[in-house]
Amino acid sequence: MDKIVIVMSAWNEAENIGRMIEELVNKEFPKINAEMHLLVVDNYSKDDTEKIVLAAAKTNDHIHIIQQGDRSGLGWAYINGFKYAVKKLGADAVMEMDADFQHPPRFVKPMVDAYLAGADYVIGSRYIPGGSIPKEWAIYRKFWSYFGNLYARIILTKFSIHDMTTGFRLTKVKGVLDKVDLDNLMEPGRFAHKIDLLYQCVKNAKNVKEVPLEFELRAKEKSKFNMKEAIASFKVATILGIKDKMKFIKFGTVGFLGFLVNFVFLRIFRYLGFTETLSWFFSTELAIINNYILNNIWTFKESEIKGFVNTLKKFLQFNLTSAGALAIQSIFGPLGVKLVGVQYDALVLASVVVFMVMPYNYAMYSLVIWRKKKQPAT
Repeated sequence: MDKIVIVMSAWNEAENIGRMIEELVNKEFPKINAEMHLLVVDNYSKDDTEKIVLAAAKTNDHIHIIQQGDRSGLGWAYINGFKYAVKKLGADAVMEMDADFQHPPRFVKPMVDAYLAGADYVIGSRYIPGGSIPKEWAIYRKFWSYFGNLYARIILTKFSIHDMTTGFRLTKVKGVLDKVDLDNLMEPGRFAHKIDLLYQCVKNAKNVKEVPLEFELRAKEKSKFNMKEAIASFKVATILGIKDKMKFIKFGTVGFLGFLVNFVFLRIFRYLGFTETLSWFFSTELAIINNYILNNIWTFKESEIKGFVNTLKKFLQFNLTSAGALAIQSIFGPLGVKLVGVQYDALVLASVVVFMVMPYNYAMYSLVIWRKKKQPAT
């Protein structure tokens, strides 16, 4: 039976934690076909939070509590909780959940059911049918929630995921969480760390599932949402978006330089009296050589090809895969020039490169030439 540990951050939650344990552990856990545990990560609460959890743990060995440690902030609570759940409790999966009933305990079972059905990353989503945000929220809170989430989806190009900023998630340990560098998450002291954590988990996960979540108002006290948290979340999403596209940005830059090489030598070969087809052929080959060198030492540096023999062998393979680009330009280049006139050859070349050659090349480079080697199973 799978062991699932709910990691719950708590600070001065004495008014909520006792009722949460009653609702979650005593009422919901028995309905779930898994070995469920609750791990409360306290941050040296000044009220009776720790005392209440310790009292419950004495009569139920599925309840645990640890102190967050020296590093403060929401992110570190979950980071330390995840580590403890995996190393000390032997968790097969961990869940993130609030102690203040914004994540109602009744939604834990559907999350676990999705995991048991084969999902290795489950997201409690407020923005799919069946999910919702509180009607009582102020307009500005609804605005930041909706458009902040939309911004993250757009900049990270994760359109299949409808809730990028939710804090209610279940993560399989093997193959997903164990591949995340928890100690180096962005903004670990703020809620914004959750965007980085989700981003990395989605990249690792083979099967991501969204489950409806009816997000509730905080049961006691006021919400911890503030403008600093919103700004931090926007910053993390923006940095990740740029980082995620950096390889393609480099690829595009190299492609532009290849375009310049192609364009200049196309004119040179024509001036030397080469036929139109041969001019396109040889200028394209020089652009291929340019692209191979720059992509190898810059764009795909993490998979850089080294050694004379290996470099030569890969270059020959590079040329073979680039034969498609060569054919595309040698065929559609002269055809385009014939249709619109030689005076528009730059426009023809740009159109052929951008809409035909670049997508083809990026696929070949990523999947064949600089393909990352799979790590051996451990």
